Amino acid sequence: MLKENFLWGGAIAANQFEGGYNEGGRGLATSDTKTNGSLTRKRKHSFLDEHNQIIYLHESEWISHQYQAVIDQDIYYPSHKAVDFYHCYKEDIALMAEMGFKCFRMSISWTRIFPQGNEEKPNEEGLKFYDQVFDECLKYGIEPVVTINHFDMPIYLAQHQDGWLSRQTIDCHLRYCQTLFERYKGKVKYWMTFNEINLLRGYATLGIHEMTPQKYYQALHHIFIASALTVQLGHQIDKNNQIGMMLANILTYPESCNPQDVALELNVSRRLKYLFADVQCRGYYPSYALKLMEKENIQLVKEESDDQILKNGCVDYIGFSYYNSGVVTTREDAGMALGNGVQMAHNPYLKESAWKWPIDPIGLRISLNLLWDRYQKPLFIVENGLGAEDHVEEDGSIHDDYRIDYMRDHIIEMKKAVEEDGVDLIGYTPWGCIDLVSAGTGEMKKRYGMIYVDMDDEGKGTLKRMKKDSFYWYQKVIQSHGEEL
Repeated sequence: MLKENFLWGGAIAANQFEGGYNEGGRGLATSDTKTNGSLTRKRKHSFLDEHNQIIYLHESEWISHQYQAVIDQDIYYPSHKAVDFYHCYKEDIALMAEMGFKCFRMSISWTRIFPQGNEEKPNEEGLKFYDQVFDECLKYGIEPVVTINHFDMPIYLAQHQDGWLSRQTIDCHLRYCQTLFERYKGKVKYWMTFNEINLLRGYATLGIHEMTPQKYYQALHHIFIASALTVQLGHQIDKNNQIGMMLANILTYPESCNPQDVALELNVSRRLKYLFADVQCRGYYPSYALKLMEKENIQLVKEESDDQILKNGCVDYIGFSYYNSGVVTTREDAGMALGNGVQMAHNPYLKESAWKWPIDPIGLRISLNLLWDRYQKPLFIVENGLGAEDHVEEDGSIHDDYRIDYMRDHIIEMKKAVEEDGVDLIGYTPWGCIDLVSAGTGEMKKRYGMIYVDMDDEGKGTLKRMKKDSFYWYQKVIQSHGEEL
């Protein structure tokens, strides 16, 4: 059986859900310059070039230091309004309570608390907003689970100090964390430091211009130090705090028993996933990572106390996302499949979503066992779900059996990992419990929620919330503690 206090709930992120980007004293984040896109057209950021002309550049394109991030009033930026949780939080939390949520995983917008990211004093209006959100959750007995940094970088820090490339950003972030821990002591117990830390890359999440491998690993080191210091600070301020990491858990399989495929999969798993968890859970860089950096001629600039900081700042639990698995192959002619920011070979044994993500429920059980066996730390599935196009019928009903099937199959495997394999699992919060903007493309038509939001890809709609069939199904799942599926 699942634990009696197992945390059933749902998950969102501020930059995809909250809106109110220029209200309440909030400053601009890099996500605010990100346009909408599609499956075939990547999202871009808007900048002023040296001739004061607005240009649009993808993160993979060359961005020189003279470019300044700007907002183009003629372009739609999904994060600006998102689905307007900023004004609809009471209605949304009431719907979560009706579903029976035991917890609500959300993130706090850094620039709502520190508009530039480097101020000495926080923005009181921003702090009050989250006070209201947490109070509303607690009114219904819903435990807030808060991601401190969910793909969030103040534009000011990106423009003036290359974001996480600067050691100073650690101090800015720690001041932000201290403010949160002190302000919300007694209201928030579960925290996570950096969302999908292994997917942080480029201007949007790291704030770095002209990315190179050296800059990437240096920025990552600063983030590891920031996470470890955050864990220590959170425990000092409130001994009841549980502070975890958050990993994009993309399970990989070798395509064949060819030893070359198996060796490649080991290397990919280390670079894609385990490096990040090893440092945050074990408190040091594993030998394979040191050899990797040595081979690529990467020289980390470290302070004398850094190794001890990492050792003293190990996380309490591992939060992770799981959407799909992937296949690793040495074949050069392999067909490719997508999945949460990573492109891998096609798996003929699995069905795929409309967005070409492989659907692999058994992979969730495998992932839970791999992480539990490796780290022996409590696990928390904080993202899982199916992105699909939903259609509203004439009577207002929304039939999403495909989403119910996806969630049911994954919950079945989740329960097996706990009940048959002995995995220690804290909870389950499917992604986008209320429809939100896609992080990858900025679309609304790629919906994850059990609650429909009337909004299209161009930001048009009434924002009306409507219950899908999955709403009532998940309500029964929670009421029965996972027995009625």
